[in-house]
Amino acid sequence: MSPAPRRIPVFVVLPAHTLLLDVAGPIEVLRKANQLQSEVAFDVRFVGALPEVTSSIGLRLSGIEPLPEHVPDGAMVVLSGDTDALLGAERLEHMEAHRAGSDHVVDWLRTAIRPGMRLVSICSGALLAARAGLLDGKACTTHFTDCALLAELAPAARVLDNRLYVEDGERYSSAGITAGIDLMLHIVGQLTSPATTAAVARYLVVYLRRAGTDPQLSPWLEGRNHIHPAIHRVQDAITADPARDWSLDNLAEIAITSPRHLSRLFNDHAAMSLPDYINRLRVALAQQLLTETRLDMEHIAERTGFASSRQLRRAWGRINTTPPSAARRGDTVSVRPARGATGYNT
Repeated sequence: MSPAPRRIPVFVVLPAHTLLLDVAGPIEVLRKANQLQSEVAFDVRFVGALPEVTSSIGLRLSGIEPLPEHVPDGAMVVLSGDTDALLGAERLEHMEAHRAGSDHVVDWLRTAIRPGMRLVSICSGALLAARAGLLDGKACTTHFTDCALLAELAPAARVLDNRLYVEDGERYSSAGITAGIDLMLHIVGQLTSPATTAAVARYLVVYLRRAGTDPQLSPWLEGRNHIHPAIHRVQDAITADPARDWSLDNLAEIAITSPRHLSRLFNDHAAMSLPDYINRLRVALAQQLLTETRLDMEHIAERTGFASSRQLRRAWGRINTTPPSAARRGDTVSVRPARGATGYNT
C-alpha cells in the first residue's frame, strides 16, 4: 500500500471582479498535478469576502466560501487579480461594495498570513498583499501596468518590473495574467518533481516553464513549438534530468526510433541538434544555480553535467552574450538565439 499523500491546503481568494484567467490557469496546474502524482495532494478551496462575484468576462461565480477564521500551517494562499472594467460594461457599478470587499480581504490577510505559509499573488493580486503590508522588505512583481501602483502601496518592497514571476522567501508574485501559470508550475516543481512539472506543462501546451528571472523566451521553452510526440518524450526526459550523461542510443530508446532517425527528427522539429538542446538546458540550470546559490563554478559544472568549469564556460559563451558573473550578480543574462545544427557531436 502506497503512503498517503502530503496534503497542502490551498485557499484561492476571489475578489469582487476576479480576472478569470488568474484563477483558471494556475489552479488547472494544481488539478493536473493531483492527477499525475500521488506524493502531494493540493486541496483547493475558493474563498472571498462575497458569496458570489462577477468575473472579468461577465461570468458569475457562486458557491464561494467565507474567508476562514483560521488558515492551517503549511497552507498556500492564492490572491487573484481583479479589474474595474468588465466585458460589456464601461465601468463597474456598485464600486463601494467592490472597495468594501477588497478592504475585507486586506484586513483578513493581515491576521491570517503567518510564517510557514506560501502567499501567491497572481497579476494585480499583489496589490492586496501590498496593502496588507505583506510585501514589505520583499522582492515582488505584478502586471506591468500596476508596477508603479505596487511601489506606491509597498514603498518598503523591491518591485521588479521585468520579471515573469518573483520568489522571495514565502512570498511569490507573478506578472501578466498567463505568467500565473508559469509561477504555479514553478511551485509545483518545488513541491513535487521536475518530471511532474514537465508533464503538467505539456498537458497545458506550455511544454515547459519559463524561468522567473527571464523576461524573454527561455531555453526551457525553446525547441518545443511542435507536435511530434517522440521528440516531446525525449525533451521531457532531458528536462527532468539535464545533468545526466545522455547518449544518442539512450534517447533513441525513449523515442522508439533509430539513433540516426532521431537526430534527423530532432533537427527538423526542434530546429537545433540534440547536443545543442542538452547544453542549453544545462547552461540554464547553471544560471539558476549561480543566481540562487553560492556554489563555485566547479561545483556548478559538476551538478549540471559538465566535465569541468572550463567546459561549462565554453558552453556558456556559445549560448549567452554576457558572462556567468552577470548571473551571479543577479543581472539580466542576454541569450543568443538558438540556431539549427546537424549531427550528434559532443
